Amino acid sequence: MNEHIAQQLKGITAFIANKGLAPAEACLEAQEHAHEVQQNSIGYLIDKQFMKQSDFAHTAANAFGLRLFDVLSLSIESIPKSYLKEKLMREHNSLPIYLRGKTLTIASADPLNLEPIKQFRFSTGLEVELVLAKDKDLRSVINRTLQEHASNSLADFDDNLEDLDLDIINEQARTQEEDDGARDAPVVKFVNKVILDAIQKGASDIHFEPYEYSYRVRFRLDGVMEEVASPPTMLAPKITSRLKIMSNLDIAERRIPQDGRFKMQISKGSAIDFRVSSCPTLFGEKVVLRILDPTTAQLGIEKLGYSASQKEDYMHALGQSQGMILVTGPTGSGKTVSLYTGLNILNTPTKNISTAEDPVEINLPGVNQVNIHIKAGLTFSAALKSFLRQDPDIIMIGEIRDLETAGIAVKAAQTGHLVISTLHTNSAPETVSRLINMGIESYNIAGSVIIIIAQRLARRLCDNCKQVIEIPDESLVKLKFTPEQIAGKHTFYSPKGCSKCNGGYKGRVGIFEVMTISDDMRKVIINNANAIEIAEQAQKEGIDNLRQSAINKAIEGVTSLEEVTRVTQ
Repeated sequence: MNEHIAQQLKGITAFIANKGLAPAEACLEAQEHAHEVQQNSIGYLIDKQFMKQSDFAHTAANAFGLRLFDVLSLSIESIPKSYLKEKLMREHNSLPIYLRGKTLTIASADPLNLEPIKQFRFSTGLEVELVLAKDKDLRSVINRTLQEHASNSLADFDDNLEDLDLDIINEQARTQEEDDGARDAPVVKFVNKVILDAIQKGASDIHFEPYEYSYRVRFRLDGVMEEVASPPTMLAPKITSRLKIMSNLDIAERRIPQDGRFKMQISKGSAIDFRVSSCPTLFGEKVVLRILDPTTAQLGIEKLGYSASQKEDYMHALGQSQGMILVTGPTGSGKTVSLYTGLNILNTPTKNISTAEDPVEINLPGVNQVNIHIKAGLTFSAALKSFLRQDPDIIMIGEIRDLETAGIAVKAAQTGHLVISTLHTNSAPETVSRLINMGIESYNIAGSVIIIIAQRLARRLCDNCKQVIEIPDESLVKLKFTPEQIAGKHTFYSPKGCSKCNGGYKGRVGIFEVMTISDDMRKVIINNANAIEIAEQAQKEGIDNLRQSAINKAIEGVTSLEEVTRVTQ
């Protein structure tokens, strides 16, 4: 065996190589692959046919003095269902097979992985005994066990639904007259559990996704998708129907997209709104729930992530009696929270505030909110025209999408109104170019816009487990650190992961480019400067762009350099 490779092998891969069950090079490949995708090395070597599962199982059983158990002969009905822990079973390829008194016996393919024993002992309070099983057989039985367990728990609702007419179900949803039996049905419990888990974990979206041979549920946690459940495929239509019933959508219509919303009471004084979108796909309807927590609009500007100077510039702009404040960035960059935070600051009894949104996401008492309805003729421009006849002080436009809306907004900003809106652009300088491309004259932009805020959301490092790392100066240069920042020799951190976070991150922080329109900047804009020239002027005025703001967050230890690259590449 290559001595250099042998020194790199650890744990079960070292055992496999030493016993000659698989080539050392393949063991190292399996070890590296397992580290990257968190798949066990044994399964990788068997699937790639570097070794046979029976050879490994018999050798390991003899070497470690463990009983070899044939899981294929196991009756799934005899498995103790109350001890099934899906995440633990899949992650560590282990299965509780029977309970004798106060001892739970679990089958595992890896005799050196003690984590299943620790986890089952901790979660059950029982003594745990380990038996060895063949890896591929064990994976197969785990899949069948979990699928059958999910099918059985949902069978009652599945049987009842077959006998109901869609029109009757639809009418029940409209009148909200579900009886206690329906309310307690397993599918209802499953959907409610998924939603509550999402709220508890701080997810922003829930995706219910049907495929030809599988069905998965994913959360967007801190901006990154994560699979959390995979119910049986046959239940996809039932889960979709339940979500549509909750959202007051037509469950008989499966050919076109639909949009709806519902509210869930999570405590006596707290409720969360959900915006729901269904879209027909090749193998059924995909449903996405956007979680709209009204408390996010009341975070306060201090918690959003603005630097002291950026916060001061934004507050100064909010204090103006007229002009336009623009917040830009892609979908999911936190523009809505920034807008609502500003509106909360402005929302006083002395101000008349009107908003046009598509759709209204968070209800703000004291603010006149209008839900755009394009099919009915209630467009952004139509709502704006109406607002101007109702003596407004402050107007908020959900998004400037066309020339007519942009033109009315500019005129309103020039005639004694404070206008707040969003655009979809990549940076603050590009926002000016976008308005010019829409057809707004440069002198009107210079005379109406008072500040442009471009933003992104980066994941916050978990304070409980973040670890110090050393970064060479050459890498910092590539990340566009200034010589002064490099000379500072700052401490940088990377994610590690613990029980209190999601892979080393917990929550998100805003990354902002706050570009105040100064007199010098107005001159540049009036001269029809392009985005590059505007960015150069912003740099002269000491305005941090998105990359520089993200670097500052890494220097402060708030986020990682990987996140800097991800959100500002």
